[in-house]
Amino acid sequence: MTNTANREAAIRRSAALKPQGSAGQRPGPSAAPAGAARSLGFEAKELRANRIERDGKSFYQLDGYASVVETPYEMWDMFGGYNEVIDARAFDTTLASSPDVAFLVNHRGVTMARTTNKTLELSVDALGLRSVALLNPERQDVKDLILAIEDRNIDQMSFGFLIEDAEWNDDFSEFRITQVDLHRGDVSAVNYGANPHTSIAARSREILSELDGLPLGAARAAVERLNSRLNDSAVTTTSAPTGRSISLVETMLRLDD
Repeated sequence: MTNTANREAAIRRSAALKPQGSAGQRPGPSAAPAGAARSLGFEAKELRANRIERDGKSFYQLDGYASVVETPYEMWDMFGGYNEVIDARAFDTTLASSPDVAFLVNHRGVTMARTTNKTLELSVDALGLRSVALLNPERQDVKDLILAIEDRNIDQMSFGFLIEDAEWNDDFSEFRITQVDLHRGDVSAVNYGANPHTSIAARSREILSELDGLPLGAARAAVERLNSRLNDSAVTTTSAPTGRSISLVETMLRLDD
């Protein structure tokens, strides 16, 4: 998308979202324009696996960065394109609360490592959210993942989370995420993470193709929620961020089957 198109989108966004009588005032915390739930993918330049011994047990230690900070990536809303940035301090509060986070492949499948049993460690440095996972080498899915990493068929990482706080810049061209919630989310090794966002909006084609397979109860709930959203669209544009991580929503839908 061209800079001109993004500037025009920012003008439309500002006219629609900026409160009346707020000339000269900086926009405050806002609803996430593409939804509060995010599943972002990034090229995992440091993704590597090593065999280690710990407490008399053998593991594959998988190191990588599930997110970068202070690096803009392009997103879209109803007005057009804009830049989104994860603030360097966005993970501080959630990591301090010892969140329950799983290590997965492509945000699906059986958990391979988890913060609650100390097989997954998350931390933040100048580059971003670092993930260190200890994987059981006897599991076939772990063996397949390690081979895929060694063959460079998988060299990306992604993470699922909920936006807790964020704000637009003065001209509504950049949306800065200042606080996230990782609890019940995940970090994943993924096939494709180079496209820097895999939000609900960006995955619309995939979601539409999966609707026919939804359990009946989940399908009814989806219809009711979409009808409510269409009826209250003016309200959802300006409401505070709410929602669950994509991984948690998918899990809840499966349990309804």
